[in-house]
Amino acid sequence: MQIATDDESSVPKSLVTGQVARVRLLTGLLQGVLLYAMYYATKHAIWPVTNAYFSAPLALCLLFVPILFTSAIGHLDRSRLWKWILAATVICIALGLHDAWRMDYVGNGLADTSNPSKFVLSGLLIVLTAGGLFIAHALVMAAAEDAKRIARYDTYFEVAWKLAIQVMFSLLFVGVLWLILWLGASLFMLVKLSFLRSLLDQPWFVIPMLTFAFSTALHVTDVRPRIVQGIRGLLLTLMSWLLPISVLIVGGFLMSLPFAGLEPLWATRHASSVLLGATALLIVLINAAFQNGRVAPETARVLKMAARLACVALLPLMVIAIHAVSLRVQQYGWTVDRIKAVACLMVGTCYAIGYLWAACERGQWLSRIAHTNIIAAFIVVFLLFALFSPIADPARLSVHSQMARLDAGKTPVADFDFHYLRFEGVRYGNAALQELKSRTQGADAELLRQGAEAALAKTNKWDRADNRRLADDQSRSRNIRVLPSGQNLPADFLGSNWDTSGNAYLVPDCLRYANAQCVAHLIDMDADGVAEILVEGEKNVSRLFLFKKEKSGLWRSVGMVEIGYGCEDTLQSLQDSRYQVIPPEFNDLQVDGRRLRFQPWFESRSACKQ
Repeated sequence: MQIATDDESSVPKSLVTGQVARVRLLTGLLQGVLLYAMYYATKHAIWPVTNAYFSAPLALCLLFVPILFTSAIGHLDRSRLWKWILAATVICIALGLHDAWRMDYVGNGLADTSNPSKFVLSGLLIVLTAGGLFIAHALVMAAAEDAKRIARYDTYFEVAWKLAIQVMFSLLFVGVLWLILWLGASLFMLVKLSFLRSLLDQPWFVIPMLTFAFSTALHVTDVRPRIVQGIRGLLLTLMSWLLPISVLIVGGFLMSLPFAGLEPLWATRHASSVLLGATALLIVLINAAFQNGRVAPETARVLKMAARLACVALLPLMVIAIHAVSLRVQQYGWTVDRIKAVACLMVGTCYAIGYLWAACERGQWLSRIAHTNIIAAFIVVFLLFALFSPIADPARLSVHSQMARLDAGKTPVADFDFHYLRFEGVRYGNAALQELKSRTQGADAELLRQGAEAALAKTNKWDRADNRRLADDQSRSRNIRVLPSGQNLPADFLGSNWDTSGNAYLVPDCLRYANAQCVAHLIDMDADGVAEILVEGEKNVSRLFLFKKEKSGLWRSVGMVEIGYGCEDTLQSLQDSRYQVIPPEFNDLQVDGRRLRFQPWFESRSACKQ
């Protein structure tokens, strides 16, 4: 029995029979049972789940392959179905094996693979694997629908949006079901019946129940395509009317750049991420207006104009973002985050060039967007696979870059980040540290060996105390500018031990690291006739750290002032001595030996002076 829709030309055909429905529900139940079995085996250390090289690929396969099977059955013939499921399984196995392998290094607890308790699948890997498989699944389903390797854009649009809405509403269904069960448990608890509450605490019940509910929701939304179409149409129409506002904001930003310059962007240190976010927003809203490319006659003129302008605005956003990342790479080399940013820039540039090409078209309204979207989808799938495989593993590329800069003398040994190699470079970084540890040639061989040994000895990622820590008062004196000018910091302050034993937030970086600078102010903050030290850190421009000398003669970090991000004018006024020390608005209240301080509402979050 074939379930079709009223509009056969625009909705992918379905071959959902009663047997297919039963297989789908059984698949969801079986997925839950297998996930619980893996959970139980991991908790009780049962072989072979105790081996990370087995558990990592198994976890990815159990999370995603059953969902792909549930969605595909009824739409793909048997041959295509099993080819796609086999391919997806191989991809999950490969990604899982690589994730386990890159984390398997001496000192991480995985050199002995019988101890998997320290191995956790990367959350980013799970999220991006889901995204990549979603795109690939839509490409496969659309190609099968049109019986072509490259389907029509209409088909890609219908399939992708249907899948997206199915997933969103299935997750919503599962969430509401969970809330209903907890409400039921609370109701029964009112009459002292705890059986449902106890049941909801049992993984053997919860895991299969959630996967069964998800597969049920996938099936129900699949056999009601008209409902999905209606929701999609409403959602895209509403989103499209956000496009003119976004174009005005982005356009205003771009037009302000010739007057404001690019320096304020670089000062934020996150310009590229903001620009990429703005680009992604415009791409989504452009597609909300464009839809399947056949809605031009129904689209308001203001939306058409806004979409065309948005297509033009993408390229300058990408050019600025590329420049921002390139500056950082030239200064500090490649890191994991910068390599991920470049992958995003590659996708964004593809969209920007393709959409500009579409905006220049004088015939049909932005019809070339369809071709761009198809090309970009394949690029995204390839990049995701490359980033999570040895082909372009960001850790491997960044470690190679940092080591090359060290060997070329671009990064002095005093500034080299051994900590980064230890915890961000994973297997590759730790192999590089082992190589540095064994170096015997070169003027800096001993310093490199000490830094590598110190980094390899660490077990806490958040412990940044390494060879960059300032060892004497002379080096601190060089890195701290004192105000008012002409004054010096006390010798016992400069000579203090600022190793905070894990409480790094108590002191600014300039008191510990050789490559950090800051400004110190000598101000009597408590009116006792002795100046305290107020320090603003290079990497903590939103905070001022207050240091006071105790009766014992030791200097101690006693508190901080939150300035707020983007308040550089406030810091400049402080450095220009445009400040006053004033008493608190309210006195403290002492209750049973405990001092209670009052903070007026919103005072610490007041707006910066513009």
